[in-house]
Amino acid sequence: MSAIDELQARLGDDRVLLDVDVVDAYRRDEARLVVPGAPLGVVLAHDAADVQVTLRSATEHRVPVVARGAGSGLSGGASATDGCIVLSLAKMTRILEVNVDDQLAVVEAGVINAELQKAAAQHGLMFAPDPASFEISTIGGNISTNAGGLRCVKYGVTRESVLGLEVVLADGRLMKTGHRTVKGVAGYDLTSLFVGSEGTLGVVTQATVKLTPRPPSDPVTIVGVFATLPAAGEAVNDVMRAGLRPSLLELMDNASIRAVDDWKHAGLDRDAAAMLIAQVDAAEPRGPAKRIEEAFTAAGATYTAVSSDATEAAELLAVRRLTHWAIERLGTILTEDVGVPRSQLAQMLRRIEDISREFGVVVATVGHAGDGNLHPSLVVDSDRAWLAAEAIYQAALELGGTITGEHGIGVLKRDWLPAEVGEVGIELQRKVKAAFDPLGILNPGKAI
Repeated sequence: MSAIDELQARLGDDRVLLDVDVVDAYRRDEARLVVPGAPLGVVLAHDAADVQVTLRSATEHRVPVVARGAGSGLSGGASATDGCIVLSLAKMTRILEVNVDDQLAVVEAGVINAELQKAAAQHGLMFAPDPASFEISTIGGNISTNAGGLRCVKYGVTRESVLGLEVVLADGRLMKTGHRTVKGVAGYDLTSLFVGSEGTLGVVTQATVKLTPRPPSDPVTIVGVFATLPAAGEAVNDVMRAGLRPSLLELMDNASIRAVDDWKHAGLDRDAAAMLIAQVDAAEPRGPAKRIEEAFTAAGATYTAVSSDATEAAELLAVRRLTHWAIERLGTILTEDVGVPRSQLAQMLRRIEDISREFGVVVATVGHAGDGNLHPSLVVDSDRAWLAAEAIYQAALELGGTITGEHGIGVLKRDWLPAEVGEVGIELQRKVKAAFDPLGILNPGKAI
């Protein structure tokens, strides 16, 4: 009996999908330029026991397994491989605990980020990580890629909010990592190792995550428009050097500004080289917001605005949140994800503009300027787009940066990983992979 037939017999027709058209919906994530393989079928896990059954069978039959959440990833990490079993955790949606005293929550891997936010908000708390896909992405997926988001500049990426995990290993064994305490340094930090491992070391089924008190006041949003990229970069440096701690500090370049304005006719300055959007969520936000506006002006902003109430604050921020969909209207896009030291932000933006001209490729860039993380979106209409993307990777590394700040390696950047971590780093990462997954059945061909 084959692995998929065995799973169907043990788990039932409602949890093992074999219809070709149905299976097709589970073959890919949002990295549309990655060509997915043909899986044997899909397992809809309802609990950790289903995951254990699946991995035990996969180990016995030497069949690869690709775990997935909502499929919102942008690097191809959840794309199916030929002959694999796709293991979906999207049905594992229970919020098991929200603990106000300890400021933590225990959730299954399929819980949507926004649903956890709502549950935490009922107790005056929040889950800090907020990737752009927070309304559809799962906590398991956020953990798998160590997702970031707009609030990273103040609250950090997903890893900083994960206290412990329940993980099913390749052979089906269930293990727990981490703790519920404020401190905990017993043994190696396996929790952090699993965060960002893209499903190559084990399948996360449950997470204990840190919650943060919600700000007592409505946030205040500040906008600054700049005639040059160096001026915008200097404004970012000035804000962060001053210790003003914005809860977000976002950037849009000219191409992204025009894309949003062409779509929504928002009255944006179409000649601006860049626009910065900051937000303050402190107990008394007006003072820091005013100082951020002054920093924008001192750096050369040609226009600034500060929200007067919560509605206006949300409206100003909405411009930034529209960029991904606005840029998608330009054509098929490759959304990139590089990071540089904040001091090199303006230089990286100039390099991206130069690369766009050199290769004749339309590139619209937005980013989390406060932590130096940029998302250049390349319109893919020729082979030159891939050459331009690789030139962007190289530029980021030359400036002391990284080829991925929050999307992960997946398939798209696998060949570039050695350039960042080196031969020794690759060798050690492969040894770690072999220790957890000696048969190489967990998400093969991804990440490393």
